[in-house]
Amino acid sequence: MRSDSSELLLEQQEELARKKKLLELAAAKKAKSGPAPKRTLRENASFYTTSSLAFLSVTAGASILFLVPLYVDPAISTLVGDFVERPTMCVTTRREDMTGLFNCSWSSCREGCTSDVFKCTHIYVTFIDDLNFTFPFNATPSELFNLTDIERSDEAILLVNIKGCGYPPTVTCKNFTDMYGFEGAVFPCYYSKLNKTVVMTAYNREDQVQTIVHFFVIPFIVTVISSVLLCIMHCDCRCKKERRRRHRHRRPRIENLRGND
Repeated sequence: MRSDSSELLLEQQEELARKKKLLELAAAKKAKSGPAPKRTLRENASFYTTSSLAFLSVTAGASILFLVPLYVDPAISTLVGDFVERPTMCVTTRREDMTGLFNCSWSSCREGCTSDVFKCTHIYVTFIDDLNFTFPFNATPSELFNLTDIERSDEAILLVNIKGCGYPPTVTCKNFTDMYGFEGAVFPCYYSKLNKTVVMTAYNREDQVQTIVHFFVIPFIVTVISSVLLCIMHCDCRCKKERRRRHRHRRPRIENLRGND
């Protein structure tokens, strides 16, 4: 028993001596190295500038990935459709409430553009196909009823926007179908000059252009500028000719001079 206790005591003393030695070595190393050097004003400016540019580059680049499918692509498709800029008059001819994946390949209005639709509403309209005609907003209901006798186009589909879908509160399909989804409804609309079977209830060319500028052009420019500045600050972004010229005029090494001697 005494031998066991003495051996245990010796092991504890050796362990304490080892820890004490390690602490002494760490303290000596810290005293030798001295306090950590402080950053200069130039180093601080470079650090914060790099952090800000990296944040802008990553944020703007990531925003493009989300904004392009949600806003930019529909805006471009709307401009390509070449819709009339002055509203004409539409009259709802019929409405179909469909169910089933195969019957719902399109919908006049749907909340959400990424999920499959098993219930959809098809709204069909006819419109006055005359570029000189403008919807009379100040007309009375009886005057609008008299205008329904004017010759109208073939049947077309009515969409809440070019994609036929959106997200609340911008797009609320219940209000849309209640307002335009009953037979005989008269309202202003815009039809595509390239495809006269497509009609929308609202269109403004300037709004579509602003959407493309705000949600694509500006983030893209910010991403490019911040990336170029980061490259200039931390990478060798010169052209190959300048690099070769610098390497060609660099000083010869001492070993090469000795070899020539």
